[in-house]
Amino acid sequence: MVNAGILGMGQAYPSGILTNADLERLVDTNDEWITTRTGIKQRHKAADNEYTSQFGTRAALQALERAGLKPEDIDIIVCATTTPDQIMPSTGALIQAQIGAINAAGMDVFAACSGFIYGITMVESMIRTGQIKYALVIGAEVLTKYVDYTDRGTCVIFGDGAGAAVLGPVPEGKGILATKIKSDGRYEEQLYAPGGGTKLGTTHATIENRDHFFKMKGNELFKVAVRSMADISAEMLEKAGYSVDDVDLVIPHQANQRITDAVASRLGVPDEKVYSNIAEMGNTSSASIPIAMDECIQSGKIKEGSLVLLTAFGGGVTWGGTVIRF
Repeated sequence: MVNAGILGMGQAYPSGILTNADLERLVDTNDEWITTRTGIKQRHKAADNEYTSQFGTRAALQALERAGLKPEDIDIIVCATTTPDQIMPSTGALIQAQIGAINAAGMDVFAACSGFIYGITMVESMIRTGQIKYALVIGAEVLTKYVDYTDRGTCVIFGDGAGAAVLGPVPEGKGILATKIKSDGRYEEQLYAPGGGTKLGTTHATIENRDHFFKMKGNELFKVAVRSMADISAEMLEKAGYSVDDVDLVIPHQANQRITDAVASRLGVPDEKVYSNIAEMGNTSSASIPIAMDECIQSGKIKEGSLVLLTAFGGGVTWGGTVIRF
């Protein structure tokens, strides 16, 4: 068996920016209210003619270039998204066509903000057992098209973008040392969008009820998110044979700065070891961790030998944790 690790990363996002000041003109809110509760100052917003696979494709091509691989080297593309281009085919298959990955299978993973960790957990075992050699895992979202701009509790949070990672064989002692994904559907209504599926469909009533937009119970979600992210992080560190003190950097899903701070406090991780870009990017769901990872690689925060802990929580509810040695 071989170890699976990250060979290259990339990111992409719209040029359009929606600031807190812009939101003040749309809904009853203000910069202080948003910043205090979320830590967000701005978020990227796709134009009407932009869609998810465009950003996933750009991020994927950048990741391939940095990994020194060609699209035809990839065996599988896993796109984590809650905002696909369309119901069918999968966004992963559309990205496959757009980059020319003629030898790859393409598929989507639907696990909300935990989707990127779901994706790397899936392909890690496939690489380790020799079923495949190279994989692309992409988190790509255009969340602003599912935001209800009459609901100040949700419309201030979400932004658009994509991050991608190329995974493949790495030397012993490096790569993904521990990874795990979990879910609990009993918490469905803490963050969900009920319209558009086979249960309610798309009708005049669902449109009038704004059932196709995200709905969230923030206070309840906060408690479950902090507990779940902290617990699975501790479990993965123990599984990998390390303690919190050994970790060089923690990259949590960028959901809310208060959640990030609470998870770090519960784990006992100092602030300087926790990465946050939520002020500039907002919550980009499955794209948040790969975007943040790429920023850390490019800035030198992640370098050869770094031990990095990833932890995520999303609607469903879903969560996961991963420990990686670069």
